Amino acid sequence: MTEQSVWRFTDDRRQLTTAQRRPTRVLAYVQAGATLWDYGIRPEGIFGSGHDGAAPDRAKTGTLPLDTVDYRGAGDALDVDTLLRGDPDLVVAVSYGHGQIYGLDPDTAKHLEERVPVVVVDVGQARTLDRVAERFAELALALGGTRDPGADGELAAARERLRGVVGARPDRPRVVALSPAGPEQVHIARPAMWPELRVLAELGVALVAPDEGPGVNWSTDGWDRAAALSPGIVLTDIRSNAVPLDGIDDPAWAAARQGAHIVPWNPEPLCSPQALARFLHLVADAVEAVRAV
Repeated sequence: MTEQSVWRFTDDRRQLTTAQRRPTRVLAYVQAGATLWDYGIRPEGIFGSGHDGAAPDRAKTGTLPLDTVDYRGAGDALDVDTLLRGDPDLVVAVSYGHGQIYGLDPDTAKHLEERVPVVVVDVGQARTLDRVAERFAELALALGGTRDPGADGELAAARERLRGVVGARPDRPRVVALSPAGPEQVHIARPAMWPELRVLAELGVALVAPDEGPGVNWSTDGWDRAAALSPGIVLTDIRSNAVPLDGIDDPAWAAARQGAHIVPWNPEPLCSPQALARFLHLVADAVEAVRAV
């Protein structure tokens, strides 16, 4: 075996992973697995976080073929033996900074790394979405994946479409991103803390931030505070841990929502060009719909 034939990849913890051959049985955090699938890498298994349940969250799985990808579970249901039941030869995890593996108990993560190589991609707020996407692309290509030849052009077209739809007009619709917590509370996103929301802002979307206060990523408030932001477009969290927006009957919110357009939003986005393009087109559709009224 020559040195050049050894597989190697340096992850976002600056840890070099090597193997005698390219890994072919990848276990991945669901966000990572769904992103890798867009490059033709089918993970043999996926796992969720403490926000997830006994079944995979369809908001996070993208176009993953769930009939052939084994879902290991999430949260307290995850231990090393469960994670390794498909005999993976590589684990792809994500981190929100400082290299800590998201979705796994630190002891579980430690014992997992003692038995199988783990590659971590940083998806935290300090990174641009473009950089996160490029890191996933580098990993996917190293694993034998391929770029969709039309994906980059598709994304560029989606960016230009949204930029053009928003334009420089003063009547840009106000956009609020939120995660419904229940009938009395809502988590309102602080746009600057979310890479995909920063992309929208760069393209001219008028994202509205909640008042300063506790909470780094979210401001947790009553629905009256969300209503006071007067959204023309609402990006609503559609993950399984969020309460469906249709179930919220707060009077102030019901009045504010009446004229707003709703866009589904996954705060753990797939980080491939085609996935971001789909999201940008959804936002552009909503902007056009608001202006058509």
